[in-house]
Amino acid sequence: MAEIKEDFRSAELSDADRAMLEYAVKLTHTPSSMEESDLDGLRAHGFDDAAILEIVQITGFFNYINRVADALGIDPEPNW
Repeated sequence: MAEIKEDFRSAELSDADRAMLEYAVKLTHTPSSMEESDLDGLRAHGFDDAAILEIVQITGFFNYINRVADALGIDPEPNW
């Protein structure tokens, strides 16, 4: 699992998992560039609309929480 956290592109993942993570990266870095073809790519890997909605909501939530933590100077992953 650590390899996924460090660089998912070098981890052993299914094509569907890789497509999901690539989608999440694009949504995180360039949300205004999302297109219908991005959804089609997920559907081609077996994700239905309910699963895509979950991917979008989870990605959005993590982005939101990270921005709140950054704004408040909170380390979301402290070394306890």
